Amino acid sequence: MYIAITRQHLGDKYHGSASDFVKYLEKENEGKALEEQELFFNQTENDIDAQRVVAEIDANTSKLSKKDPKFYSIMVSPSQSELNHIGNDPEKLKEYSREIMKTYAASFYRDKEVTVKDVLYFAKLERERTYSEKDKKVKENQAYASKILELQHQVRAIKEGREQGDMAKLKEKIQVLETEAPHKQNGKRIVPGMTKEGHQSHIHIIVSRKDITNAHSLSPGSKFRTSETTLNGEKVKQGFDRDKFYRAAEKSFDRQFGYRRNFVETYHARNLLDKDPKQFFATLLGLPSNEKQAAKQLLFKAGVKVPSIPTNQAQLAYKTLMQLKKGIGKALESGSIGI
Repeated sequence: MYIAITRQHLGDKYHGSASDFVKYLEKENEGKALEEQELFFNQTENDIDAQRVVAEIDANTSKLSKKDPKFYSIMVSPSQSELNHIGNDPEKLKEYSREIMKTYAASFYRDKEVTVKDVLYFAKLERERTYSEKDKKVKENQAYASKILELQHQVRAIKEGREQGDMAKLKEKIQVLETEAPHKQNGKRIVPGMTKEGHQSHIHIIVSRKDITNAHSLSPGSKFRTSETTLNGEKVKQGFDRDKFYRAAEKSFDRQFGYRRNFVETYHARNLLDKDPKQFFATLLGLPSNEKQAAKQLLFKAGVKVPSIPTNQAQLAYKTLMQLKKGIGKALESGSIGI
């Protein structure tokens, strides 16, 4: 399960309104009849139109300056394994999103308990994902893409009479490069903008910076988990515990749908790999044989280029350790393992 919280981007194209972000989330509805479109939902309602989302988020910004983000976005992206487990069921994903938002509210540190009823949010299901320039497969195809583009420019120049050359040979070279590119989908070289195959359902959530009453700030961007500050002579609690939120969201999925999560799929493993890679692999080695084998298969499917998982502590040499960490780290960044 990959979950990310991002603040509203404020710049020349973003002037405080949620309209640009909501427009982006409407991309899969373009060209579809109304009955085929995926609408927004919140904790208690379905079929909410985009205009209402923009209006309510934009109106809920009391006492925020132009430099303050007016909303945050939360992306909830289950792995293919998790999606397969729930049959890629959109209703189960919506049900899970509502549970996540209960956890989100509970992760704020305040004098008065924050519940999901205090949070103004709207969520939307998307069914497709496209490859971007950041994807590992696109990056590894890039050298071939550059050569192909160069040859295509030569072919165009010959066609337009600006250069002389053998177009047939150039086209043959292009075809060879297309064949040799390491990553393909349905026989075609993977490029930015190509729709990813398999289950790709995920949820985007837009959540107001202010609470439902437009009186109190609920910022998940706080640098504090728990803190106290003095306001008007009184001590006030503040903070948001992201670790608590991510861990609880993961456990919520497992509990709701009876999902048996392997060690390498856990948020704990991701943290351990980053902060103490030797302990990560020591834990991996200590797993029961069947779980260790399952972990190895998950890593293989994620495209981690390592010879094997070390079989004992003696094999955890520094070079091997860093090689494994780099490979697994890239898989985690792309969400391939689903953490």
